[in-house]
Amino acid sequence: MPKYYRNKNFRNYLFLFLSAVPLLIHLYINLFAGYGYFRDELYYIACSNRPAAGYVDQPPLSILLLNLSRYLFGDSLFALRSIPAVLSGLTVYITCLLVKETGGKTFATILAALAVILSPVYLAMNSYYSMNSIDIFLWSLAFYLVILIFKKDKTVYWVILGFVIGLGLLNKTGFLWFAAGLMLGLLLSDKRKELLTFKPYLTVLTALIIFSPYVIWNFQNDFAHIEFIRNAVLIKYSGLDYSDFITGQLLNQGPVSVFIWVTGLYFFLFYETGIKFRIVAIIFISVFIILLVNGHSKAEYLSPAYTVLFAGGSVLIERKTIVRSNWIRYVLLIPLCLSGILTAPLAAPLLPVETFISYSNALGIKYSSSENKELSELPQFFADMHGWEEMASNVSKVYMSLQRDERLRTVIYGQNYGEASAMEFFRNKYPIPRTISSHNSYWLWGYGNIDDPVMIIIGGKKEDLDEIFEEVEESLIHTADYSMPYENNLPIFIARKMKIPVNELWRRIKNYN
Repeated sequence: MPKYYRNKNFRNYLFLFLSAVPLLIHLYINLFAGYGYFRDELYYIACSNRPAAGYVDQPPLSILLLNLSRYLFGDSLFALRSIPAVLSGLTVYITCLLVKETGGKTFATILAALAVILSPVYLAMNSYYSMNSIDIFLWSLAFYLVILIFKKDKTVYWVILGFVIGLGLLNKTGFLWFAAGLMLGLLLSDKRKELLTFKPYLTVLTALIIFSPYVIWNFQNDFAHIEFIRNAVLIKYSGLDYSDFITGQLLNQGPVSVFIWVTGLYFFLFYETGIKFRIVAIIFISVFIILLVNGHSKAEYLSPAYTVLFAGGSVLIERKTIVRSNWIRYVLLIPLCLSGILTAPLAAPLLPVETFISYSNALGIKYSSSENKELSELPQFFADMHGWEEMASNVSKVYMSLQRDERLRTVIYGQNYGEASAMEFFRNKYPIPRTISSHNSYWLWGYGNIDDPVMIIIGGKKEDLDEIFEEVEESLIHTADYSMPYENNLPIFIARKMKIPVNELWRRIKNYN
């Protein structure tokens, strides 16, 4: 066999092997580790029970994909989290292709792939079902298409890029930042002449057509998503500032990886072979500035943009160490792997809870919440995987304590989408009636037909409920180990005889954030 084909086959096998590593890691977590259902996973399941062109807090793509997955494979944690596991492998595969297209060989491929595999934020986001794993994959794919456009300038790549941007927007509106960076990159690079052709506008048109259902949905629902974003920035993430965002960039990708992605930024801005793809760096810098100027952006919002920098940095490191400096490769690879292994249990649910607490205490880790929430032994990400079934069981006990005639007109009220969606999910296991909430899409889904209801209300204060109901009694206190403090020691009330018309009350309690 000619050497060319041997090398090609070796590279293909290497790509597949490296892509299989994160897939196997996450399949292991799903089978043998992990905790319970994450708060947002329960909400996504609730959304997937109501297929639509949009939701208050997200576009529909991730929900439609989940709907298909549930139809084919069911609702088990393993099935639910298999999609992000597969996407983690596909993201590494695209990273390998990015290395190839920017001139990298074997070492660069391995280094870039390991940087992605061991990235704490990627490990975390691919360990549960959400729009984030899809977002990371689509950003990587979009960067790959941009590089192909600059290398080969085929119209078909512009069309595919528009399709990917459209899907990205239909998954998470933050993809607009990529689109803005792309337009600025075209203006500032030697590809600005393409703006005089139809190709970039074909990309825009394709993306808008795909994204249009969510735009129309927002017109029909009083721009609910815009209201949600505004409230999230002003209320939910108001405690975040510029320093949180900047330090988060150093921590989320891993402390050693900073040397790779900073090198990647230099590669695309100044290095002789990388400079022809300078648009990549312009996109990254543009998105960084947009998020920084916002003042309350979560650090992980920029995370999908790093795979291409890992690729470029690995190529440059490989080129600079190819002759006499092989030792530098090991100097970088060894701490990258060691730090990745050290931080992995902090990013994904790999360890039993008690072991995790001991491990994080031994490292002296102090956790904080981006939502200004009080924490207990676990970080919010892990704590939100605990307590939901216990809550459903306790609510069911309260429900079954009612007289039969009252149970027929009982409605559960959850203060937030986590509580409401948990009640919905576990009603197949416990006797639980219909659930409503005023939080995000639950408010849009409404309260249904309520005629003299008996309300079981999760949490809140009795004095507040006394203003709405004539009769309010505390039935029990819900407790659960390791859950978020604001979801623990919750009173569960039984409330009867509403004083306020329900339609008037519903308008007052809308909560988009």
